[in-house]
Amino acid sequence: MSGESKKLLRLFRGLSEARQQALLEYAAFLAARDEAEGLNVVPQEPLPIPRPEQESVVKAIQRLMASYPMLDRNKLLNDTSAQMTRHLIHGVPALEVIDELEIIFRRHYEVRLEESSKETQ
Repeated sequence: MSGESKKLLRLFRGLSEARQQALLEYAAFLAARDEAEGLNVVPQEPLPIPRPEQESVVKAIQRLMASYPMLDRNKLLNDTSAQMTRHLIHGVPALEVIDELEIIFRRHYEVRLEESSKETQ
């Protein structure tokens, strides 16, 4: 979580319940306004960035981050770091690690979809 996010959360927690609700409504208003104006809209579907034939693990992570901009990078850090360690320390071939990274990103995306559908119900 960024410093600004932590500050916002701390301020939010210090508000009364009524003011917390008002802040949430205002944030939703601003988000809807940005969306209507086409500003800062994060795609909700993965972007179709093709996988090149020759790709390093680092480049694959960068490509997958760009392909899945809606995912929280902090939630992916542990999994991506583990795959990088498998490659660099344990000598697992890049192709195998990249295949696993593709699965990891897809799984995180599917979890996000499930969480979003539960929130809308």
